[in-house]
Amino acid sequence: MGIESILVFLIVGAVAGWLAGLIVSGFGFGLVGNIVVGIVGAFIAGYLFPAIGVSLGSGIVAAILHSTIGAVILLVLIKVIKRA
Repeated sequence: MGIESILVFLIVGAVAGWLAGLIVSGFGFGLVGNIVVGIVGAFIAGYLFPAIGVSLGSGIVAAILHSTIGAVILLVLIKVIKRA
């Protein structure tokens, strides 16, 4: 994995985490937290989407959408756990 790939990975994670923080109101973890949420969200969606047979395509926009949906799922789970 080259430096360019790592940089793109972090940018996609940051954008996805930021978008997820906007969608799930009341949750924002700063730049580093958003990157982590976006990356973990990408792993969640990467596991969940193929299991249910959903494909969003390829490319940077699809990667951001994919990661954002996973990050929203993660933030909703965090929100539910915090309320319990």
